[in-house]
Amino acid sequence: MSQFDQMSDAEIDDRFRISGGKPVAFLLAGYAKAREPFSVHFLHGEEMFLTTLLDVQVDQKRLVFDCSGSQEANRRILAAEKVSFSGRPGGVPVQFSSGAVSETTFEGGKALAVALPEYVVRLQRREYFRIETPRVNPLILFARMPDGGLLKLPAHDISVSGIGLDAPELPAGLEVGLVLPNCHFALPGESRELFFSATVRNFHQHTSRSGAVFWRIGLQFRDLPLGDENRIQRYITQIERGRQLA
Repeated sequence: MSQFDQMSDAEIDDRFRISGGKPVAFLLAGYAKAREPFSVHFLHGEEMFLTTLLDVQVDQKRLVFDCSGSQEANRRILAAEKVSFSGRPGGVPVQFSSGAVSETTFEGGKALAVALPEYVVRLQRREYFRIETPRVNPLILFARMPDGGLLKLPAHDISVSGIGLDAPELPAGLEVGLVLPNCHFALPGESRELFFSATVRNFHQHTSRSGAVFWRIGLQFRDLPLGDENRIQRYITQIERGRQLA
């Protein structure tokens, strides 16, 4: 999904979700009028480019946004089945997703369009901002299951409040509400690991484009020190900057 794999329904507080045709259109039209920059992510978050929201066409129930400067990127996004957007208008993290992209024109120039999303997540608290982690040399989380078994899984996304993991199979004994003690992982370029306990908040089955079935597991940090929250926030900022410059 994007730079961010959109948070699951279980993770989204209703206070942060704007839903309904008119409220969504009104919100996005405001961002388009202000020419707010957003990142658009596609091909399961493997690709992205910076764009600008241009217009909300209420009668056609669609959002128009700017093309990439790369014709190859434009070609690939048109082949994507799903896209997601993330931005920080006014410093507030905003995320939403939609389906396939189509070509259109806007004010005499080429543009792209998607259907208006069902809802927009407008987060008021920075710690809920979740970013997809790199697939190459991923973060690896280690934890102990209640039966003493070792859990070793790559991260899919992270925020200062929690981490999302990918698993080929659902670990035996895993359930929502389970507390995992003695969790730890290392951030790239740092020798000192982060240690904490975590609560299992959700897990969902996914199917990749190749047909492979895997599980995505969401954990919430329980006792992460403030200093380590700051380390994670710096890591998130580094990823964002790197992707914007790519």
